[in-house]
Amino acid sequence: MKVLMKPIEMIAWFPKEGVPIPLRYRITTSDDTNHVVKVHKVVYKEEEKLAGNRMILYRCESIINNRQKIYELKYEIDSCKWFLFKI
Repeated sequence: MKVLMKPIEMIAWFPKEGVPIPLRYRITTSDDTNHVVKVHKVVYKEEEKLAGNRMILYRCESIINNRQKIYELKYEIDSCKWFLFKI
Protein backbone atom coordinates (compact mmCIF):
# COMPACT_ATOMS: atom_id res chain seq x y z
CA MET A 1 0.00 0.00 0.00
CA LYS A 2 1.11 3.51 -0.82
CA VAL A 3 0.90 6.19 1.92
CA LEU A 4 -0.98 9.30 0.77
CA MET A 5 -2.39 11.08 3.87
CA LYS A 6 -4.57 13.23 1.60
CA PRO A 7 -7.48 15.22 3.14
CA ILE A 8 -10.93 14.16 1.93
CA GLU A 9 -14.56 15.20 2.35
CA MET A 10 -16.53 12.50 4.18
CA ILE A 11 -20.14 11.59 4.84
CA ALA A 12 -20.21 9.53 8.01
CA TRP A 13 -22.75 8.15 10.42
CA PHE A 14 -22.28 8.94 14.14
CA PRO A 15 -24.16 6.44 16.34
CA LYS A 16 -24.85 7.02 20.03
CA GLU A 17 -21.48 5.52 21.01
CA GLY A 18 -19.80 8.43 19.20
CA VAL A 19 -17.44 6.43 16.96
CA PRO A 20 -18.05 7.54 13.34
CA ILE A 21 -18.74 5.04 10.58
CA PRO A 22 -17.63 6.18 7.10
CA LEU A 23 -20.27 5.93 4.35
CA ARG A 24 -18.76 7.68 1.31
CA TYR A 25 -16.11 10.24 0.55
CA ARG A 26 -15.11 12.68 -2.17
CA ILE A 27 -11.54 13.16 -3.26
CA THR A 28 -10.08 15.73 -5.63
CA THR A 29 -7.49 14.30 -7.99
CA SER A 30 -4.42 16.05 -9.38
CA ASP A 31 -6.34 17.17 -12.50
CA ASP A 32 -8.98 18.92 -10.30
CA THR A 33 -11.76 16.37 -10.87
CA ASN A 34 -13.85 15.08 -7.99
CA HIS A 35 -14.49 11.37 -7.45
CA VAL A 36 -17.06 9.99 -5.02
CA VAL A 37 -16.31 6.57 -3.52
CA LYS A 38 -18.86 4.57 -1.53
CA VAL A 39 -17.41 2.61 1.39
CA HIS A 40 -18.82 -0.89 0.89
CA LYS A 41 -17.30 -2.53 3.96
CA VAL A 42 -15.23 -1.57 6.99
CA VAL A 43 -12.90 -4.53 7.55
CA TYR A 44 -11.60 -3.29 10.91
CA LYS A 45 -11.02 -0.16 12.93
CA GLU A 46 -8.64 0.73 15.72
CA GLU A 47 -7.76 3.80 17.71
CA GLU A 48 -4.17 4.99 17.71
CA LYS A 49 -2.19 7.89 19.09
CA LEU A 50 0.23 9.49 16.66
CA ALA A 51 2.42 12.34 17.99
CA GLY A 52 -0.16 13.01 20.69
CA ASN A 53 -3.08 13.14 18.23
CA ARG A 54 -5.83 10.57 18.75
CA MET A 55 -6.88 9.03 15.45
CA ILE A 56 -9.15 6.21 14.35
CA LEU A 57 -7.79 4.01 11.56
CA TYR A 58 -10.28 2.26 9.26
CA ARG A 59 -9.38 -0.45 6.75
CA CYS A 60 -12.13 -0.43 4.12
CA GLU A 61 -13.19 -2.12 0.88
CA SER A 62 -14.79 -0.47 -2.13
CA ILE A 63 -15.29 -1.05 -5.81
CA ILE A 64 -13.21 1.55 -7.67
CA ASN A 65 -13.01 1.41 -11.49
CA ASN A 66 -14.80 -1.98 -11.46
CA ARG A 67 -12.16 -3.51 -9.17
CA GLN A 68 -12.37 -4.30 -5.49
CA LYS A 69 -9.80 -2.20 -3.62
CA ILE A 70 -8.66 -2.18 -0.01
CA TYR A 71 -7.57 1.15 1.47
CA GLU A 72 -7.18 2.90 4.81
CA LEU A 73 -8.91 6.01 6.12
CA LYS A 74 -7.95 8.03 9.18
CA TYR A 75 -10.20 10.21 11.31
CA GLU A 76 -8.47 12.80 13.51
CA ILE A 77 -10.64 13.06 16.63
CA ASP A 78 -9.54 16.49 17.89
CA SER A 79 -9.92 18.35 14.58
CA CYS A 80 -12.72 16.14 13.09
CA LYS A 81 -10.79 15.78 9.81
CA TRP A 82 -10.73 12.75 7.51
CA PHE A 83 -7.76 11.54 5.45
CA LEU A 84 -7.20 8.92 2.78
CA PHE A 85 -4.19 7.32 4.45
CA LYS A 86 -3.15 4.37 2.27
CA ILE A 87 -4.27 2.97 -1.05
